[in-house]
Amino acid sequence: MWILHRIYSKMSKVSLAHAGIMAILLVIISSIIMRILEPETFPRLIDALWWTMTTLVTVGYGDYFPKSDVGRIFTMLILYTIGIGAMGVIIGKIFESISKYRKMKEEGKLNYTGKGHYILIGPSKEKLEKVMSEIFASEKMSDIVVVDHADKLPLEDDRLHFVSGNPAEEEVLIKANILEAKSVAIFSDDRIDYAEYSDGKTLLTASRVEHISKKYNKGIYTIVEVKKDKHISLFEHAKVDEFILSNDSMARLIAQAAINHGSSRMFGQLLSNTDGDNIYEIEVKPEWITYKHAALWLFDQGATLLSNGSSLDLARRHDEKIPSGAKLFIICDEATYRKVVE
Repeated sequence: MWILHRIYSKMSKVSLAHAGIMAILLVIISSIIMRILEPETFPRLIDALWWTMTTLVTVGYGDYFPKSDVGRIFTMLILYTIGIGAMGVIIGKIFESISKYRKMKEEGKLNYTGKGHYILIGPSKEKLEKVMSEIFASEKMSDIVVVDHADKLPLEDDRLHFVSGNPAEEEVLIKANILEAKSVAIFSDDRIDYAEYSDGKTLLTASRVEHISKKYNKGIYTIVEVKKDKHISLFEHAKVDEFILSNDSMARLIAQAAINHGSSRMFGQLLSNTDGDNIYEIEVKPEWITYKHAALWLFDQGATLLSNGSSLDLARRHDEKIPSGAKLFIICDEATYRKVVE
């Protein structure tokens, strides 16, 4: 018993890879030995291998078993005493590795290796829930990677991943595979009362994203939540692509609803991908020469031409030629959008 205790104690300290190699060697060697000891009982090597495996995992179908004294002694000394114990150690290590992996994933200590994902930096639980529902509703295959100082995420989903750390540090953003992300959204810290401090923290993170973009010569599309509109000029130096005014935008929506009754429901529908018509970006078709050509063609399909980028005055410029590299946005339902992009 003392010898077995020493053997199992040594095996429990080896890595899973080494334990797996030892188990494979034990199975192969035991199968070959049994094939040599009892060729009549195990006419093929696969028969000996089958018996060894069913013995080690304690299934024991009884279709094969050693009949000679030498074969039975070998089975008792090697497989029953060492082999089954070793298999228990290996199974234990497998479960230990799975448990360790889950713990490291929950704590945000693993590198994300996927591509085409969305990175969210510092969202609150409420914001994360809303962004998740919108992205997952329109992107069936893309993942979300959250980067935050938190110990763990408040939500769980198979497509939601977490990287813990300071998002203003390059190594943390590299762990989130920022160079392969579709976009990076930096949220304002709601725990900070003063807008100047909150926007300052956001600006520091945005500057780090821009630094990584220049260092690796890789374009990173960045969206930033800003609390005060007068701070936007500071973010422009960090080459931020889009700005979302958190408090001002809400106040303006309320004002529009007060002036134009029912407008909030229209904005709410356009801002959500889960109901009704939505905003989609499309490519310019070769047969479209002017905005008017595009608008009439889209109207026949059931879609409305909204803008070229942020320019909403296309109706007043309908005879202008559509420039190369135009980013046209339309309003329609998903079925019409699929028909338009065919």
